[in-house]
Amino acid sequence: MIKTIVSTALPIDERLLIRKNVLKNGTGKKRFCVVTGTHGDELEGQLCCYEVARIINENMDKLNGTVEIYPALNPLGIDTLQRGIPNFDLDMNRIFPGNMDGSMAEQAAYKIVKDLQGADFVIDIHSSNLFLRETPQVRINVNDKEKLVPMAKQLNVDFIWVHDAATVLEATLAHSLNSTGTPCLVEEMGVGMRINSEMCNQLVRGIFNLMYEIGVWTEPVDKTGFHEPIVCEGDNVEFLNAAASGVFLTDMHTGETVEEGQEIGKIVNPLTGETLSRVVAPTRGFLFTIRAYPIVYVGSLMARIYKG
Repeated sequence: MIKTIVSTALPIDERLLIRKNVLKNGTGKKRFCVVTGTHGDELEGQLCCYEVARIINENMDKLNGTVEIYPALNPLGIDTLQRGIPNFDLDMNRIFPGNMDGSMAEQAAYKIVKDLQGADFVIDIHSSNLFLRETPQVRINVNDKEKLVPMAKQLNVDFIWVHDAATVLEATLAHSLNSTGTPCLVEEMGVGMRINSEMCNQLVRGIFNLMYEIGVWTEPVDKTGFHEPIVCEGDNVEFLNAAASGVFLTDMHTGETVEEGQEIGKIVNPLTGETLSRVVAPTRGFLFTIRAYPIVYVGSLMARIYKG
């Protein structure tokens, strides 16, 4: 059943609609929500929503409860491939929990939070931006780690990062839900403006596994090849920044283990044929972020390594 949770007027006789698909079966009372599309340039969640809906529709007898799918919290951003809300110059994931008496965007954020509150679990799916490629990972506020890390371990991701970054702090959807008692995990993977089907399918298996653990899905997931995530806490991440401006060249991929002193890539000058800088791993560890957009400036983030 398709339900509209936000309907508001746009300037030229049109309306902004934010909708969800409610899939319900059996006698179970648990409610599991899949949310994505907060940033219009992050598209991995679109495939995940499609696969979750498709699999449930083809196996409705295995659903015992309610699954709600929200594929586009920022439909205008997705339509125009803009990260924020067009014409408002706003990052939607910085205005939660919203305000019913505020702007159109704040009202939408308020209604989204109210609609999600009370769910037994929410997964908020993000991609990376255009510049960085991320291995499938979950990011958790350190204040919520006791409650959320065990759930994150069921999601078939490569990496769990427990930290204090803005992606899991105030004004985000996840913080607004977790702080009011609705458990929410932030998942991030891939690169902006693209869909990596392998990563998406990896997460979808994890979503059904978590649904089974919660009791919404009645069939256990085959865990052959399931990923055992690294759990990172504290200051165990090395940030590698560009020492020169130029074009970054690399053959490395996320999810690889690098050795201390190993060359991750190099920054070159295409005009002169010079190698301006070599990007070298300062420690042995797990490469979970790498630069995807090749044009770099001094200080640009090139990679992140978990050093264990």
